[in-house]
Amino acid sequence: MATSQERITVYNVADLKNTTDDALPNYLNSLGFEQSHHLTDVRLALGFSAFALAAACFGWDYHFGFEATKHLTGVAVAIYTLLNGALTLWIARAERGTVYVGRSRATGETLRIATRVEKNVPEYRVRVEVTRKDGGREELEFARAFSEWFDAAGHFVAAPFQVVLAGSVPLIGRADPKRAAMAAAAGKGAAGGGGDAAAAAYTPEMLDALAKANVSVVGSAAEEATGSEAAAGKKGGKRRKA
Repeated sequence: MATSQERITVYNVADLKNTTDDALPNYLNSLGFEQSHHLTDVRLALGFSAFALAAACFGWDYHFGFEATKHLTGVAVAIYTLLNGALTLWIARAERGTVYVGRSRATGETLRIATRVEKNVPEYRVRVEVTRKDGGREELEFARAFSEWFDAAGHFVAAPFQVVLAGSVPLIGRADPKRAAMAAAAGKGAAGGGGDAAAAAYTPEMLDALAKANVSVVGSAAEEATGSEAAAGKKGGKRRKA
């Protein structure tokens, strides 16, 4: 999987987070997870209900006038306030930054992932909750730098991000043992300083992405070197004529 065609500003932490969040469902669903949209459905229901109530209030006020509908409008305002309060509580208490909820078809375990960032800190902070079939729950948290899966030009590179997830979350690692093994090999290479082990953790797609990220830098360096040699040659030619 090569780099994404979309390019974002690497200094915008919100864009980095949103782009990464959007990549989560595609990867996890491809591993056999069945995504649940319950949290999003409830939020949309509350939001659209408040909007429909406001639109209805405008409609009857426009047709019948304020005096004829003022009591009904007062009730509508109270209900609208309750709906927005419920929406705020739902986002803060129920969702809690959740970007993905899914169930593994293979094991029946439920995976819930919430993400967040801190202002001006380019780190992706992840909180994972795994609920087993027997009702037991496991929680883990980790933080990784966005630079691990975004190149210098602002392109999202999926492969290293998937390796991070598979190596950090055991349930995902069991669903994608290939990338979990890559993460383990990279970890051993980093711990022991072994370049061979670390290199083995990169797939051809990842190496291709890294090469594309560096091609502009290499090209610029080559052009500068060629220009310097040409200038030196011209100067040398003049001296030989003298």
